[in-house]
Amino acid sequence: MNQVKKDKITKRTEDYSKWYLDVIHEAGLLDDSPVKGCLVMRPYGYAIWEKIQKILDLKFKETGVENAYFPLLIPKSFFEKEAKHVAGFAKECAVVTHHRLELNNDGTLIPAGQLEEPLIIRPTSETIMYSVFSRWIQSYRDLPLLINQWANIVRWEMRTRPFLRTTEFLWQEGHTVHASKQEAEDKTLQMINVYRDFAEQYLAIPVIPGVKTESEKFAGADYTTTIEAMMQDGKALQAGTSHMLGQNFAKAFDVKFLDQQGQQEYGWQTSWGLSTRVIGAIIMTHSDDNGLILPPNIAPIQIVIVPVWTNEEEKASVFALATKVAGELRDNEVSVKIDEREGRPGPKFFEWEKKGIPIRIEIGPRDVASGNLVVVRRDNSVKEFVAIDNCLAFSKRLLTEIQDNLFNRALEYRKAHTYNVNSWDEFKAKLEQEDCFLMSHWCGSAECEEKIKEETKATSRCIPFDQKQEIGKCVYCGNKSEKRIIFAKAY
Repeated sequence: MNQVKKDKITKRTEDYSKWYLDVIHEAGLLDDSPVKGCLVMRPYGYAIWEKIQKILDLKFKETGVENAYFPLLIPKSFFEKEAKHVAGFAKECAVVTHHRLELNNDGTLIPAGQLEEPLIIRPTSETIMYSVFSRWIQSYRDLPLLINQWANIVRWEMRTRPFLRTTEFLWQEGHTVHASKQEAEDKTLQMINVYRDFAEQYLAIPVIPGVKTESEKFAGADYTTTIEAMMQDGKALQAGTSHMLGQNFAKAFDVKFLDQQGQQEYGWQTSWGLSTRVIGAIIMTHSDDNGLILPPNIAPIQIVIVPVWTNEEEKASVFALATKVAGELRDNEVSVKIDEREGRPGPKFFEWEKKGIPIRIEIGPRDVASGNLVVVRRDNSVKEFVAIDNCLAFSKRLLTEIQDNLFNRALEYRKAHTYNVNSWDEFKAKLEQEDCFLMSHWCGSAECEEKIKEETKATSRCIPFDQKQEIGKCVYCGNKSEKRIIFAKAY
């Protein structure tokens, strides 16, 4: 393996955007494709998504949700049934208008076989799923209907950014139908709390749960709940959403049921989703100038063992110990990889550092002789010598410490870059100094919200659930306000 210089990754302070792209490239997470905005997820990048899927899928099923799969192509007429929904997604839709290609005399291909009705490549699946739900649901006995699908999505983005905003991406979307408004509201809250627990316990990302403003809610929903995270550059990232859809889609798609009194009622619905953009959130919350840092609870490889040897005799003894240590760790549900490649150890160390493996164990002939191992943690580069007999207990304890440290480090950063502001001058001045979260009073006017966005590029992120009533004045117009909301620049 060739030596890679450490200045390969741009420093965050020099160019944060370039640093982000460098981390992705050097960690081997993504690769380019021939289609703009559509990226190839390399095995290591996809392994992170597989880990996310595995954990969330279990959490969903614990709430009674079942998995299904629905078509990629959606008739255009389905979108037209819910006016607000089609307006929200119209500019992002990719449309299929023909069903075959024909060969010209000059060897070029031209579209042929025009469809009677254009088909939209799903930007989200409410319309196609609810047309089916209307057949599945007849009686209150069929409720609640709790469905999730893992799928790919296409939204035609003009400005793309890996993981965060791409033309095609992977996600899960949950869709439920309930007999009452209260049940649907309870489900909406339950699922945003599932996302919150997942983000904090597994991704080590502290998030703020809350409600989106009317202007920022999901198109067609009664209201939207969200979890908002702060990245290392002070910008916000929406990490997951859960929507209370009310009866809007049920009325559009005839999702009805007979209640216990034999009366026909429309269902109450929710939808909720989380996508591969959370991988971008992991990168921007935890990584450093040396590359990716992964929280142990989401890392596909939690520990890498790098044997070090100079001759075949040393190699045999070193690999025997590495295999023994790895086996003991795997038997105790720790994900381990032994780097069996030939070559100098230095470049290997740097490669695994860039990939963000939480713990690196170095085993050389001296370690075999002394009975100690060299253990290096990725989050702070601290190196320790650990007795072989204590390796399992030490490693498991260290994985927990690293997970907690990453969460607490991110939480402290957010606290240090969150400010209460009470005037428009203070609001603008603070954003000119740094990107940050601003807790500001707001009158509830969409006009003020839009003016704030136009003049500062800061958007309303959410009205936090735990906000107490507090009488104040709107930061923009000065009218009465009863609580603060979060404004920030966002991805």
